[in-house]
Amino acid sequence: MALFGKELKKKGVPAGLWTKCKGCGRAIFNKTLIENLMVCPKCNYHFVLTAYQRISLLLDEDSFIEEEADLKSVDPLDFKGVKTYKEKLAEEQKKTGLTEACLVGRGSLNDKELAFGVTDSHFIMGSMGSVVGEKITRLIETAIDERLPLIIVSGSGGGARMYEGALSLMQMAKTSAALNKYNRINKVFISVLTDPTMAGVMASFASLGDVIIAEPGALIGFTGPRVIEQTIRQKLPPGFQTSEFLLEHGLIDMIVDRRNLRETLSRLLNFF
Repeated sequence: MALFGKELKKKGVPAGLWTKCKGCGRAIFNKTLIENLMVCPKCNYHFVLTAYQRISLLLDEDSFIEEEADLKSVDPLDFKGVKTYKEKLAEEQKKTGLTEACLVGRGSLNDKELAFGVTDSHFIMGSMGSVVGEKITRLIETAIDERLPLIIVSGSGGGARMYEGALSLMQMAKTSAALNKYNRINKVFISVLTDPTMAGVMASFASLGDVIIAEPGALIGFTGPRVIEQTIRQKLPPGFQTSEFLLEHGLIDMIVDRRNLRETLSRLLNFF
């Protein structure tokens, strides 16, 4: 995992020698954290990763070939707020090094070719606008045309992107329809849910995997727990919308520690 370490150093490891765990509050030596694939060695809290880190973690080194990199969001509504949509996009692109909230392309996992996509919550919370929906749809179409297994790693706390209005909501139906076509070629779609996977992404392609895997402790759902409680005026069960709660209630198939995720995906691809 040397490449994973390089990506972490380039993409978002806090300055200094130590990082405070959001799970247990302990200070963790950054070198130890990197070697442990950004998982707290004390409480097993899984830190949020970038799209580049996910690719380095899961795919064979230098195997990923990005596609649809030229697709960039426009401002169909001429959205204005504290910042305009164009200003927000430019800011996020500079901060993350991404042009949009997802990367899609082809790669290999233990020499097995596959179509691979990943959303990144660091870019406008991984929200799904027209470009994210189009990229995911084109990825699925590539998998159909070339009869490839499909893996999509979701990390999206933003749902439909409000800056694009109904155009964003349309992407839920578009990606779901593409997966319906993919289902007919009898290849496997593995959906990996990470913290957070919420709202429009979860209500569309992320929940439609033949196998749905989640990382431990991930927030998964449609609307956040506080909003639900305020709406129904009831207290929700402990751990509501965590991976563990959803596994117990049958929404996902398995919870896999990040350190075992690559091996698990490889075994599943072999099986199918």
